[in-house]
Amino acid sequence: MINTISGIKIQKFSPNLGAVITGVDLSKGINNEQFKDIKKAFLDYQVLFFQNQNEISPELHLKFGKLFGELHMHPAAPSMNGYPEIFEIHAHKDSKVANGEFWHSDVSCDITPPLGTMLQLHILPETGGDTMFSNMYAAYNELSDKYKTLLDGLIAIHESEHLYKGRYDDRGVNKNDIKTPVAKHPLIRTHPITGKKSIYVNRTFTTGIEGMSKYESSSILDFLFNHCEHVNFQIRYRWNKNDMAFWDNRCTMHRAIWDYWPNERKGRRVTIKGDKPI
Repeated sequence: MINTISGIKIQKFSPNLGAVITGVDLSKGINNEQFKDIKKAFLDYQVLFFQNQNEISPELHLKFGKLFGELHMHPAAPSMNGYPEIFEIHAHKDSKVANGEFWHSDVSCDITPPLGTMLQLHILPETGGDTMFSNMYAAYNELSDKYKTLLDGLIAIHESEHLYKGRYDDRGVNKNDIKTPVAKHPLIRTHPITGKKSIYVNRTFTTGIEGMSKYESSSILDFLFNHCEHVNFQIRYRWNKNDMAFWDNRCTMHRAIWDYWPNERKGRRVTIKGDKPI
C-alpha cells in the first residue's frame, strides 16, 4: 500500500497490472496534488480502480476526463441525452449485444484512437459482469527477439464497419448515420510518455497487415491475438457499485464479460482522445 501526500492510497491489484485507488471522492472533484498522484499511478499501473465512490454527476465525469486531454466522441454509439461526450453502457434482457464483449482497445479504428477510458458503473447484476484487462507491454516483452524483429515496422489495418453497422439500431441509431472509420497503425507502438513498446492489435478491429496477403496477415495476427489474450497477462476485475475504472488504451486491452443476462448492467463512459500511434 502506498500512501501519498495528497491522501490517496494506492494498492497494487496484481503483480503485472492494475491498482486500486482509495482515499479520494471523485464526486467532490479532485485537487492538483491528487491529479498528479492519479496521473502518475495511471502511467505506472495502466488501469486504475477507484473504489468506495459515490455516483459522480455527468458534469464532474466530463471535467475529470478533460484533465487528461480533449474528449473523444464515439463514431457510432448513442450518447447520453444532453451529454454528447458520454457513452452510456447499458445491457439488459432486451439487449442484442453488450458493449466490449470481445477483446479490444477502444476504437482503435480511429486515426487518433483514445488515450484512455473512464467508466463508472451504477447498476450491477447480483453476480457476473466482470471486466478483464490484458497488459500489452508484458505481451510484447514475452516475444522472442527474432519475432520482435519480424514485427518491427509492420502496419496493421483497423476497421469498424463489420462491427458498427446495425450494432446500435435497437437503441435508435440509424446505421446510415454513423461513421465507420478505418485506420493504419504500427503493429508495435511506443507509448508517447513512458517510451515502452507494446503490441497494438486486437481481434475486434484489426483485419490485416499492410502489404501482406490475407493468408500471410492471418498467420501473424492469429498468433498475436492468442498471445495477447494469454492468461499470464490478464487480470479480472469484479465491480462494486459506483467503482470507476480508468484504463490506458495505448498499452492494454480489455473485455467485458456478458455472463449476467437477463440481468442489467449500466454506467457512463468518458473517453479521452489520444495521439496517432508511433
